Amino acid sequence: MVTKRIYLDHAATTPLLSAARDAMADGFARWANPSSPHAEGRAAKAMLERARTQVAAAYGWAGEVLFTSGSSEALAIALTRSTVTRRLASAVEHDAVLRAAYDIALVPVDSAGLVDRAALESAMAGDGRAVVAIQWANSETGIRQPIAELADQVHAAGHLLLVDAAQMPADTDREVARHADFVALSAHKRGGPIGVGALLVRDLAALDPTGGQERGYRPGTENMPGIVGYAAALAEPEDVATYRQLRDHLDAEIRAAGGEPVLAEAFRHPAIGSYRMPGVAATTQLIRFDMAGIAVSAGSACASGSMKPSHVLSAMGWDVQASQQVVRVSFGRSTTRADLDAFVAAWREIATSLARAA
Repeated sequence: MVTKRIYLDHAATTPLLSAARDAMADGFARWANPSSPHAEGRAAKAMLERARTQVAAAYGWAGEVLFTSGSSEALAIALTRSTVTRRLASAVEHDAVLRAAYDIALVPVDSAGLVDRAALESAMAGDGRAVVAIQWANSETGIRQPIAELADQVHAAGHLLLVDAAQMPADTDREVARHADFVALSAHKRGGPIGVGALLVRDLAALDPTGGQERGYRPGTENMPGIVGYAAALAEPEDVATYRQLRDHLDAEIRAAGGEPVLAEAFRHPAIGSYRMPGVAATTQLIRFDMAGIAVSAGSACASGSMKPSHVLSAMGWDVQASQQVVRVSFGRSTTRADLDAFVAAWREIATSLARAA
């Protein structure tokens, strides 16, 4: 039995870093409206712009940075206000993409969760310029898309690429910064505060303005304390290599325990793994893991309370029963191998006890 709570749901939200908390405290202490012309407002504006520069540098971004309330808003802005006539998205995008516009056309994926390149080419062949939404890594399975190759295909057809990079650590490869037209980011998945995000924009001419703040593209007083907290969090490195070692260890242990890692051989996010416990519903697993002191999830945080089958696994060809037996485990800076070993021990106990009861 676990004697302390073990948190393995960092893809939903990871704890606020002390560096971010300290920066936010400084922001609150000096806070004024950054749009105000007086000295206090100018000081707040200076903090805001310094944070903007820091966020751009963290991702190697040479374009504009527009701060938002989170990645969901960033995605909605790019999808609904980009200067296009059509919207396309892969069938495994986050619910925030699928909810953003009623007219999004979905592009199928293969059994590995990768965008069907021929289907994408066909979808892009219609009249009018399109924005194409493709995630950096799936929030449920961790499957990563080949962004550079897809960007070449999208741009060759004359369209714009929107990348949902909410799950992307800032200190990973820079292919997104080199190839995307829009990038949606989230602070609270990187150790920053909830309620802050950003939309990276290569060319503001590709986006319809609304007036107001954020270069005239997002009205409303900026959350300056939250924004400086986000910038401070991005300055704290993440050990991606250790994440990958932990995930590979967990894959092997789950297999040995009779479970099924979802596409363990695929190109995946280093800190996200999904695992099927055959014959046991994910809802039952979540309850039992929580009782054992372990926090995991089923699917993305936005859909984990739903009883509907995962649209991601369905798009990959999974049947309903199997898809409802999958839980997600995701790591953060505080995750240790001992945490994962405790999870595996709980997994074995749950699987054994329920099999015995059946």
